[in-house]
Amino acid sequence: MDKMIIEGGIPLIGEVQVSGSKNAALPIIASSIMFDDAGNEIFNVPDLEDIKTIKKLLISLGAEIKESGETDKVIINTSNINNYEAPYDLVKTMRASVLVLGPLLAKYKRARVSLPGGCAIGARPIDFHLNALKLLGANIVVDHGYVEAFTEQLRGATINFPIPSVTGTENVVMAASLAEGTTVINNAAREPEIDDLILALNTGGADIKRIEPSVIVVNGVKKLNKLSHRVLPDRIEAGTFMVASAITRGDITIKDINIGHLKAVIDKLSEAGAKIVINSQSSLRIKGSKVIKSVDVATAPYPDFPTDMQAQMMALMTISSGLCVISENVFENRFMHVAELMRLGANVKVRNNFAIVKGVKRLSGAEVMATDLRASASLVLAGLASFDGYTAVSRIYHLDRGYEKMEKKLANLGAVISRVSEAESSNINEFAEKDINYGKGM
Repeated sequence: MDKMIIEGGIPLIGEVQVSGSKNAALPIIASSIMFDDAGNEIFNVPDLEDIKTIKKLLISLGAEIKESGETDKVIINTSNINNYEAPYDLVKTMRASVLVLGPLLAKYKRARVSLPGGCAIGARPIDFHLNALKLLGANIVVDHGYVEAFTEQLRGATINFPIPSVTGTENVVMAASLAEGTTVINNAAREPEIDDLILALNTGGADIKRIEPSVIVVNGVKKLNKLSHRVLPDRIEAGTFMVASAITRGDITIKDINIGHLKAVIDKLSEAGAKIVINSQSSLRIKGSKVIKSVDVATAPYPDFPTDMQAQMMALMTISSGLCVISENVFENRFMHVAELMRLGANVKVRNNFAIVKGVKRLSGAEVMATDLRASASLVLAGLASFDGYTAVSRIYHLDRGYEKMEKKLANLGAVISRVSEAESSNINEFAEKDINYGKGM
């Protein structure tokens, strides 16, 4: 098991290119199940553990996946799918595996998908998915930890989500694409990753429109042809590097982004004192301020401040000039990074769904443990801002689920950071005295 060793206190300077969005790539890869062409192509696919998991799942269904000479291009042939079960050993490692339910049901009229099970940041039940698919005409039985679904033919219906659900919206959009008639989804999630999925489906022959911010209309078609789509940039990776510049008082130009998807993050970091210059719709420059101002943050579904940026913003606030409140309104258990930040010297108190953060002058290095994907990013950021000693972040396999080559991108910005094995990092102080490919520009 690898660790990340970080020497903090160094301003990050330079340019970084953002990878394709994990949360857009996953449903688009799942949607390939519905396409008839043997050479479906998806571009700008990030090299992440979650992507590897969804590929394994499709292969287990009978799909053929080819890696092209281009590192970010995936070619998928789903014409020979002959298995309709998503097993627990794959689904348990990534909840997004449930996204194969809608496509399998739409194309093959049956599916058997394991329930995702527990999640570190909250329960995240799939009741919304199942109730919506029932309205489309699916017969669903939950038995022995599996969702078993079948239908003679899905038919359009009106779906009213009690609260916006990202994966629920995606599953219904995909299932309704091949249903008879028209489906109207009210209170649909508004995340840009959903619109990227819609664009990918429409390119292959689907008829889907977002007619209002929270209303999506799907006119079912008989078949989908070829999937050929470039995945949009990862707004959470972009936001994470923006915080990296702010927390180290650095100066970073972030490229291959969509400015429109980052407004909430841009607003909060500007409020915190960072100077942000919009170079174009795909590039910005962010320069950290010597004095980081305390700002209150409340997470909410898009277009408001994303829950996936809450931990990173908290890391920044730990060295701010005053007191702030961070409210988590999306997941019920997303403050597990707090105890680890406190090991680095942060002053944070948690009360129910909000955290009170009192800024300290500086953080100090320590050994910390990641508990989930975004928590791991927050600990790396805090380590970059620590002035005293080295920070060792363990369980960074969480980081590998959502950030492509993060340590290399940070090193290219001047960070002193290295990925090492458990054996190499058994004693952080001894490690710091050794020269194990440790330093800038790895």
